[in-house]
Amino acid sequence: MMLLTPGPVTTRPEVRAAMACDIAPWDTDFTQIYASVRERLRVLAGGIEGAHVGFALQGCGHFAMEAALRTFVPRGGKVLIPETGQYAERMARLTAETGRLAALLPVRTNERVDPEAVAAALRADPSISHVGLVYSETSSGVVHDVAAVGAAARACGRRTLIDAISAFGALPVDMAAMPEADAVIFTSNKCLEALPGLGFAVARVDRLRACAGNAESWCMDYADMYAAALESGWGAFRFTPPAQVLNAVRVALDLLDAEGGPRARLARYTKNMRTLYDGVRSLGLAPCLPVSEQGPIVMNVHTPADPGWSLQAYVNALKGRGVLISNFHCTEFPSMRIGAIGALTAADMERAVAAMGAALGDVSCARAAA
Repeated sequence: MMLLTPGPVTTRPEVRAAMACDIAPWDTDFTQIYASVRERLRVLAGGIEGAHVGFALQGCGHFAMEAALRTFVPRGGKVLIPETGQYAERMARLTAETGRLAALLPVRTNERVDPEAVAAALRADPSISHVGLVYSETSSGVVHDVAAVGAAARACGRRTLIDAISAFGALPVDMAAMPEADAVIFTSNKCLEALPGLGFAVARVDRLRACAGNAESWCMDYADMYAAALESGWGAFRFTPPAQVLNAVRVALDLLDAEGGPRARLARYTKNMRTLYDGVRSLGLAPCLPVSEQGPIVMNVHTPADPGWSLQAYVNALKGRGVLISNFHCTEFPSMRIGAIGALTAADMERAVAAMGAALGDVSCARAAA
């Protein structure tokens, strides 16, 4: 099955094979794997040795983001969150659920965040300590300029938390050039092309030390994870991890290196998206974004203007042809969400477009027969 979703994604056989072995997470072989993965992720994030450190947390990206909010923002603290789409809305809810305050900055969902608007909002409210930004907003397909927004926050003496969940592994991240960033958050099952089950963070060591005691949670506390690593070693989890998933991440990182790193992966995804974008238009469907604003991760497509249209029926027809897309949309209007990431090529996208066209025919024929 070809997964055209923004995650989980289609994976390589080598990655899946890494899941098919029994691993004891406290064994020294495994602790060496985890210590190595942490360091490799720190390097991929552009982190500085001794100044930044990587973490893995059991669960999805929302778990990792909640841990970041708890760790780096004290209870009652305020976070400016540009309203880039549904995942920014989820960050705002996480902020509120943890006892922090979310200040929302309106952003048109088909436009990038304006760094000047961020700076103006920060100047207007000195109580805001952090900016929480979604790098690649998969509800819209827009990729935002985290470096420019970070620079605006830095100029105002504020800090940032970056949701790079659907960006990391392809889109550039350079924490050495973003001293205002407390943490960059991402997961195993998107551009890293591994399996679901782990959220990750690369965070500043000085901030981890300064923020000890903020989290009010034992499970979701990066400062406590850092203290535990200093005591027990960099290969130790505090609680039982999905060990096989981490082993698959190790293999996925090997494959990322062999491909040429994030820059090469981004080039492949960009070609995938352009093939998909042109192919969708050739079917008479309309992408929601102009090509100049379309990011390389996920594309939203207007659904046909047909009163009998059923997204689930179309998903079922497409699945019968070996292609799976999301059976829900995140836009304010009916759309289809189609991913361009994973272990796929432009040739795979061409086959997917052909399947999409055939599935449109299947749905039309079914309605006609009914």
